[in-house]
Amino acid sequence: MKLSVLLGIASIYTALVGLGFIFAPLTIGRGAVPPDASDALIAYLRIFGSPFLGIAVLDWTARNAEPSAARNSIILGNIVGFTAIAALDVWGLLSGARQLTKVFALVHLLFAIAFIWAGRMSISNRAR
Repeated sequence: MKLSVLLGIASIYTALVGLGFIFAPLTIGRGAVPPDASDALIAYLRIFGSPFLGIAVLDWTARNAEPSAARNSIILGNIVGFTAIAALDVWGLLSGARQLTKVFALVHLLFAIAFIWAGRMSISNRAR
């Protein structure tokens, strides 16, 4: 998969997750967040949307960038981020997380693998 396509797809995904956390935290947290969640918990969940939106903008604006140290950093950030969240999904599954977490674990693992693959093909040696 071309890096530009992968960054575009990751951008759309992270934007949707970010908007979900901000505008529909009970829906995005169904099965993990109680329906009668406190206002404090809802406010706390909404905070998570902001970094997702920031990552979405980084990925979207970098999708057509030329090889550079900045683009390499964005690729590496996606590798670390998606690998970490996939690992946390698996950890959650092993400690009783909702079954929907299996879907997210797979999605996040596929993103991590795709960024590793695209990174190996795209990271510029000259820009290191």
